[in-house]
Amino acid sequence: MIKATTDTVWLPLFEALASEVRLNIIQLLAKQPMNNKDLAAELQISGAIVSMHVRKLQQAGLVESKMVRLNGGTHKLNSLAADAIEIMLPHTKHLPRTFFEVSVPIGHYTQFDIHPTCGLATTSSVIGHYDDPRYFLDPERMHANILWFGKGYVEYKFPNYLLTSQQIKEIEISMEISSEAPGVNSNWPSDIRFYLNGTDLGCWTSPGDSGNGRGMYTPDWWRDDVNQYGFLKVIRINESGTYIDGQKMSDNGLNELSIERNQWTLRLAVEDDAAHIGGLTLYGMGFGNYNQDIVFRTYYE
Repeated sequence: MIKATTDTVWLPLFEALASEVRLNIIQLLAKQPMNNKDLAAELQISGAIVSMHVRKLQQAGLVESKMVRLNGGTHKLNSLAADAIEIMLPHTKHLPRTFFEVSVPIGHYTQFDIHPTCGLATTSSVIGHYDDPRYFLDPERMHANILWFGKGYVEYKFPNYLLTSQQIKEIEISMEISSEAPGVNSNWPSDIRFYLNGTDLGCWTSPGDSGNGRGMYTPDWWRDDVNQYGFLKVIRINESGTYIDGQKMSDNGLNELSIERNQWTLRLAVEDDAAHIGGLTLYGMGFGNYNQDIVFRTYYE
């Protein structure tokens, strides 16, 4: 992640983003690495113009280029060098926010009840067989970097490092997530509900199971016709309620949470009575477009 401020040193980054062509290049590279020639053909502009735009993206730290052996030849491929940008705006009264952060791998769930279609995989192989929930108990599942199921739930536990003298101000949870269609289907809505310590945080409807191009970090051996990448969703819980990507999901906030002394329990569910039962896919390190596990932050004073 690039963490920027409004200092003028970041002008190359803002200038790089202030172009429709460069934003289109970022969209294309999010699907797969590409050389300048292929980018030019896709965007229907000259190679010289593409080279100029790619150079600006490189200077901003958004794109990197490497020489790669491919199909018997050597090619210079461009790929994204960052998975997110965070911009801190200045404040008249500002103290750095203090927080605890824990990143939990996809396979480290503590409880589940799932139904096919389902499966798990590490970055090197599928665990067991597709559509057999028994493999969600396989010891190898601790190394899983992706999992998917048609309906049901998985639960994760995070340590609560807050001391009695520290007052919680906000919780932030981020993950890459999508629906689970047989194969892939970008129009496959799924109502995914989130619970924290048993409190219903609200529901987000995933639009589909994306497969228009490969995931940026998805391993080469992974089949093209199954889950490729999801959506980076950021859930924030504060005193006024719960928000996902800034949009309010529910009025249930910190005051409604049952705060356990030692742990937080996060449940992700696609329930039997949902309007759209389209399953759930979780992408961790080594899969999808964001190369992160489930990240849990607690901000405190």
